[in-house]
Amino acid sequence: MIAIGEKAPDFTLPVTRQGEETGELTLSSLAPRKVVLYFYPKDDTPGCTTEALDFTRLGPDFDAAGAIVVGISKDSTKSHAKFCAKHALGVALVSDESGAVCDAYGTWVEKSMYGRTSMGIQRATFLIDATGTVAQVWPKVSVKGHAEAVLAAVQALA
Repeated sequence: MIAIGEKAPDFTLPVTRQGEETGELTLSSLAPRKVVLYFYPKDDTPGCTTEALDFTRLGPDFDAAGAIVVGISKDSTKSHAKFCAKHALGVALVSDESGAVCDAYGTWVEKSMYGRTSMGIQRATFLIDATGTVAQVWPKVSVKGHAEAVLAAVQALA
């Protein structure tokens, strides 16, 4: 997994905002804004929905702190559009269908559930500063209170 102090791997991926596919998002083009990049397993599942709703609810606070929140999963842009529209999400969602960005950040991992192993996205969040450097990492995220903790870190970041 990418560590604090490392340069965040750049990417260009299809993006969905407010229920509509809006072209592509390139991470480096967001500078000098701070970026909260959160990886999540699957659109419209309970934990992922809660996390997206929490980031949406705190969106004005992230914006005031000079940060943009970007969610990333392997779901298609069509899936993202339905997810955004269904829940009125205010975060940008990028589609990493190939899994290349998940690999680059170290979030595509072997998971175990009920004695079965499979590959999947480990829920993780990266705070990227204005220079494109990883300022903080939250691996193996628990959803409850996570968006608030990330907001506090963004506000504390000079």
